[in-house]
Amino acid sequence: MSGAARAESVEELRELVRQGPGAPRLLPVAGGSKPALSTPPPGTEVLALDLSALRGIVEYDPAELTFTALAGTPVREVAAALAEHGQHLPFDPPFAGAGATLGGVVATGASGAGAFRHGGVRDFVIGVRFVDGTGRLVAGGGKVVKNAAGFDLPKLMVGSIGRLGAIVQLSFKVFPRPRATTTLRFALGSLEAALAAATRLARGPLDLDALELERGGRLTARLGGDMEALDPRAARLAAEVGEADGPPERVDGEDEAGLWRDAAELSWVPPEHAVVRVPLTAHGVVALDTALAAAGASARYGLGANVAWVAWPQGIEIDRLDALLRESRLTGMALTGAPVAGRRPLLGVVPGGAFGARVRRALDPFDRFLEG
Repeated sequence: MSGAARAESVEELRELVRQGPGAPRLLPVAGGSKPALSTPPPGTEVLALDLSALRGIVEYDPAELTFTALAGTPVREVAAALAEHGQHLPFDPPFAGAGATLGGVVATGASGAGAFRHGGVRDFVIGVRFVDGTGRLVAGGGKVVKNAAGFDLPKLMVGSIGRLGAIVQLSFKVFPRPRATTTLRFALGSLEAALAAATRLARGPLDLDALELERGGRLTARLGGDMEALDPRAARLAAEVGEADGPPERVDGEDEAGLWRDAAELSWVPPEHAVVRVPLTAHGVVALDTALAAAGASARYGLGANVAWVAWPQGIEIDRLDALLRESRLTGMALTGAPVAGRRPLLGVVPGGAFGARVRRALDPFDRFLEG
């Protein structure tokens, strides 16, 4: 049966990991904002390893645009500290309002709308400390943007979903927040038309902060920068998109900020639906959306149609989505929804292969952490 243990310090965490043969396998958890990953699967001997006590900003240098914090620190706590100095994490970590932590963001590799322009979480994490499967405290990277500390352990931990070790501390670089932002929403009549416009914009010179589209043909684009430049840039954006079902809707001020907060929280997902993130490329969007619609599921497409956020009804077996993704040669990561007995959180074509197995054996030779 599954259970739970709370580590109040790094030393307590190391002792829990060092338990001998026969001890239950470990699943690091903290904020619980992604229950499909942080809840032990039913019918398994797994100990949920609560790391939420390992929280707090250790060091923050606004002049150097870097900070270091314990992995259980909530994203919204970090966002508030950065905002006091006009800075932010530009990759818009999802589920901040639901309690997402820095460690969870890195472990899932989850990036939001701002990653379209600025890059994802792997482009901003510069240092990591974690406890591996032997109880060792391992460090990689550093606290400055430029470092040469050997093997790139920080990026290795991105998307590891707690299966290589328990992250205890992270260092990030940050960016200044744009002085002003505006958003234009276009009704283009079909997903195909929205996809064609998104492809043009992604290849163009407009430097969009975010670019999202959805079934039905709505295209949403965000601009950031100096206030005096936003009007001409918005006009150029509208001209670039071209013919649409009426003029674009422009959203500014608090309404605009709320629109992107809702996007980061995936507020559009209906109740009793699981969220599955699926990386893809633009040419696979229409086929995937057609298959999802036939299955009774919905989706929105972010990062210029390079990621699908799938809302999968809990009443439909998740195996159906797994098969659908396999047929399309795609990988999905379940983020919310109840875990299913015998089902891993990764769906479709699971990456890793021989190299992934070698890394796992090196960092967790005794299989202390739950396999992903």
